[in-house]
Amino acid sequence: MEGQSEFLARILGWLDQGYQIAIGWLGSPAAWSQFALLAAAYLAARLMARHLGPMIARLLTPKEEAAGLFARSRRFALRFLPLLLPLLAFALTAAGEGITRQAFGSGEVIAFGKRVFLLLAARALVRDVLPDGFLKLLGRYVLMPVMALYALGVLDTIAARLDATVVNLGNISFSVLALIRGVIAGAILFWLGSWSNRQSSDYIKAQPTLRPAMRELAMKASEIAIFGVALLLLMSIMGIDLTAIAVLGGALGVGIGLGLQQIAANFISGIILLVEGQTTVGDYVELDGGEKGTIVKMTARACILETFDGKWIVVPNEHFITSRVVNYSDQGSANRYEVAFSVSYDTDINTVPDIILAAVAKLPFILQEPDGPDCELAGFGESSVDFSVEYWASGIDDGKNKYKSPVLFAVWNALKEAGIEMPYPHRVVEIKGPGM
Repeated sequence: MEGQSEFLARILGWLDQGYQIAIGWLGSPAAWSQFALLAAAYLAARLMARHLGPMIARLLTPKEEAAGLFARSRRFALRFLPLLLPLLAFALTAAGEGITRQAFGSGEVIAFGKRVFLLLAARALVRDVLPDGFLKLLGRYVLMPVMALYALGVLDTIAARLDATVVNLGNISFSVLALIRGVIAGAILFWLGSWSNRQSSDYIKAQPTLRPAMRELAMKASEIAIFGVALLLLMSIMGIDLTAIAVLGGALGVGIGLGLQQIAANFISGIILLVEGQTTVGDYVELDGGEKGTIVKMTARACILETFDGKWIVVPNEHFITSRVVNYSDQGSANRYEVAFSVSYDTDINTVPDIILAAVAKLPFILQEPDGPDCELAGFGESSVDFSVEYWASGIDDGKNKYKSPVLFAVWNALKEAGIEMPYPHRVVEIKGPGM
C-alpha cells in the first residue's frame, strides 16, 4: 500500500506540475507568441507539403514495368511520403526555437510543440508506413507510448525511476529499465535476424553455380552468423559482460566431453558431408546397416531417407562418415541391373541370347548407352541351364520390382513364343525292398 501511495502521489505531482505550467502559459504573452509561431509553422509546413508531396511522388514513382533494385528502392521510399507534413513542421519549429529563445528568453512552448510534431510523425509512421505484423505491433505498443511520454517531457524522469528499480534473481541483479530495453532490443534484433536470414537464403538458393550441398552449408553458416551477431549485440545492449561467453564455452566443452560426443560428431560429420558434396539431397543411398532410400533432407544432426514405400528413416550423419555407403547417385542417373532365368537341357542354348535380347530391347526403359542389354550363360544347374540378362535403366529400382518385373515378363513371353521350356527341378527316387 505504501508503494502504491507513493506512486499515486508522484502521478498527482506530475499532473499538478502540468496544470501550473499550462496556467503559466495562458497568462504569458511570450507563450502566446510561441503558440502563434507553432500555428504558423504548421500552416507553412502544410502549404509546403501540398506542393512538395506531388513533386516527390512523381520523382520517386518508377515505371510499372521497372523491376530492378533502383525501382524497388524508389517504391520503398514512396511509403514514407505521409511523414512529410509532420517532419516539415518539426524542422520549421526547430529552426524557430533558437530565434524564440533569443527574443523572449524562453522557449518551453515551442519546444513542447516540436515534441508534439515528432509524436505526430511517429503516429503517421505507425499508421501509414509500417506493414501489418510485428513492426506495426511494436510501433503501436512501444514507439507510441515512448513518444507520448517524450512529448509530455516526463520520459527522462520515468526512465530514471525504472533504472533505479532493481530486480534480483539469485546472484544476478538488473534494473527494470535494462530488462525492458533488452526485451525490446531482443525482439527487434531477432526479427531483423529472421528477415535477414530469409533474404540471404533466397539469394543463396538463386545462385545456379553452387551445388545443392554448398547451398545448404552456406544457408546454415549465414543463419548461425546472423543470429550469433544478434545475440552478441543483445548482450552488449543489456550490459552483460561478453567474457561470460568464455565461461559458457567452457561449460559447453565440459558437456561435450561428458555426454555430447555423439551430437558433436554428428554435427561435424554433417559439415563434412555438405562440404565434400559426395552425398547430397536427391541421392539414393544404401548403408552397411541396411538403411536405404532417397535423401530428402540433410540437417545438422542427421540425414532423412525416404524409402520406396514412403517411410522416412533418420540416419545420423556420423554413419555416412564411419561406415560404407553405396551411392546410386541421383534418380536421373543410369544404373545396371541383372535378371536370372533358366531353360531346359533340351534347348538349343545358342538361340537363347538372340531371343532374349530382342525381347528385352523393346522395353521403353532399357538404355543403349552406356551399353545395351546383354544375355550371358551363367552356368549348368542340376535341372536347367542358367542364364542372366544384364541391362541399363535410367533411375533407381528402389522397390526391386520397378524394372525387374517387366523384364521377367518379357523373358517369359519370349521363351513361350519360341517354344522353349523353363524347367522345374526333377528328382529320381529309387526304392529298394528287403530282397533287393
